[in-house]
Amino acid sequence: MWPNRDCNCGGFIASWLVKLLLSKGYKVHGTVRDPSSEKNAHLRKMDKATENLQLFKADLLDYNAIEAAILGCEGVFHVASPVILSGISNPEVELIKPALLGTRNKLKACSKTNIKRVVVVSSNAAIAINPDWPHGTIMDERCWSDEDFCRESEKWYCLSKKMAEREAFKLAQENGLDVVTLCPSLVFGPLLQSNVNYSSLLLIKFLKGSPELIETSRSGSFVDVRDVADALLLVYETPNASGRYICSLNQTQYTDLIDMLKNMYPSFKYPNNIPDKNEANDLSSEKLKKIGWKCRTLKETIDDSVKYYQEVGLLSMDDEVFGFLSMYINAIYAMN
Repeated sequence: MWPNRDCNCGGFIASWLVKLLLSKGYKVHGTVRDPSSEKNAHLRKMDKATENLQLFKADLLDYNAIEAAILGCEGVFHVASPVILSGISNPEVELIKPALLGTRNKLKACSKTNIKRVVVVSSNAAIAINPDWPHGTIMDERCWSDEDFCRESEKWYCLSKKMAEREAFKLAQENGLDVVTLCPSLVFGPLLQSNVNYSSLLLIKFLKGSPELIETSRSGSFVDVRDVADALLLVYETPNASGRYICSLNQTQYTDLIDMLKNMYPSFKYPNNIPDKNEANDLSSEKLKKIGWKCRTLKETIDDSVKYYQEVGLLSMDDEVFGFLSMYINAIYAMN
């Protein structure tokens, strides 16, 4: 089998997926904006990359480049999507159109090249923003974020993920494609790539005293990036896998998260004014667990993440320098 990992295969989740695929003996076609860029050096240095990884220059909005990268593959992982969570002036142009067009290009190319299975990375953002879901009831794969509510509350990223996932299933039905989607929650864990991704930045800022992670809710759902990669390969390789799969640990109250972190790292600076506990709807990963998914505890994930941040100096970085880094990362994600 030749699963193809496309567009931005140098990103946080995608890098761990490529590493996993190579370790299992797969030949991998990966798409990046610039194969020669130093940002992608970590991919070329992976075990078995020399013989089994081929990088293609491509953009999700460039259909011909996507089709060329997919040729010769049996399976495709569609991981990339625009990530802009604030400062959006034109959501249709900046988020929704690229997410939809990228999905259409990928699935159109998959249909033309007779791909056996497509695994699409969606998000719990496509599930959890639904005010009509019964309060206190566990959210499963039947739940979809409400488009009208997302628009009214200007949750544009959530809207783009929901619309792109719906589009993937629509195109699958129209073209006879076998499409499975994975919906991870907020993803933490050690980094393989040199740049800091958005979710990791949130955790690093939180450990340095920023309240940004907890400003909009009293609880959150998290998952380890390595467990997301495992889940992606699992749904790809499991013949009877179908539909959507939530990929998440149970809901964590931020008061409990702070208590855990203070016990693990008492010297760190933490935000004040932690919100009280609430009865948020939990997400269920039971469907994914039934086909064999296993996951790390949040404590394991946080511990491995912090060890990595410390090794590379992200937690000891001067606050002013880190502020510039944060602005740079936000700008990069806005451009991508």
